[in-house]
Amino acid sequence: MGTPRPEPHEQASASLCPDSRGGSMATQSAQEGACDPPPRPKQPGKADGYISKLRELVKHEAEKNKSQWKTMGPAKVAVPSPNDFLQKRSKEPKLAPKKKEEDGKKLLPLSVPPRTYHPVTRIKKNFINKNAVAVITGEPKKPRHFCVDTRQGDKYLLEPSGLFPKYIKKKNYGVLPKYVTRRNEEIKREEEEYQASVLEQLKKKAMKALSEEERTNVLKALKKKWEEINHAYQGLPILTDTMYKKMHKEELELKLQQLEHDIAAIEKHKTVYIANV
Repeated sequence: MGTPRPEPHEQASASLCPDSRGGSMATQSAQEGACDPPPRPKQPGKADGYISKLRELVKHEAEKNKSQWKTMGPAKVAVPSPNDFLQKRSKEPKLAPKKKEEDGKKLLPLSVPPRTYHPVTRIKKNFINKNAVAVITGEPKKPRHFCVDTRQGDKYLLEPSGLFPKYIKKKNYGVLPKYVTRRNEEIKREEEEYQASVLEQLKKKAMKALSEEERTNVLKALKKKWEEINHAYQGLPILTDTMYKKMHKEELELKLQQLEHDIAAIEKHKTVYIANV
């Protein structure tokens, strides 16, 4: 096998860069400069970069709309001058200076009082005599009632404690109030009207009212009947083992309940009405 043939560009490079083992330094640097690759040509039609026409306008608008409090960190505010320190009463409102002329009118000058002017003089009072007269002519103080409830003599006023009978000394104590009297009269009038209406209805229905004697007789008869049935009820045997005994006991209980209801109704109502049969 033989050695391969070199390519044409390899041969050119080999011819441009000979071996420099035996040459001088000048020839070596010249050979190295000759061996650098040539620069690449720029591609046609490719620009360096796009620059907008409104770039300066956008910067101006951003700077104009920028606020101090929208920055990062503390705002750059002017430091107050040490000569402008806070003084006493500097924040209080200051009144306007007094004007000599108000609303175009001149103030009247101070006038000297006339000879006939007599100033008012205060009369000195003798408070000692005044107090003495008040004590002599005044009513004596009434003694206050106290209550002592401990051995050490602790006492308290009796009147505000509720133990002193001061309410019974009022003029209207024990007098029936007017609204109670008025209400009683209204109740009495309504009761009379109700009784009158009931009498009219009973007359229409052919009802009559029992007299007091008849009512008493009916009440006595009912009580006598109740005693008879109660005596029979008490005489029942203790053991109710048959059906007849149970039925007889229940019948007597019902009669007693009915009689008790009638007696209570007649005793409760003073006026009893019955139908004409």
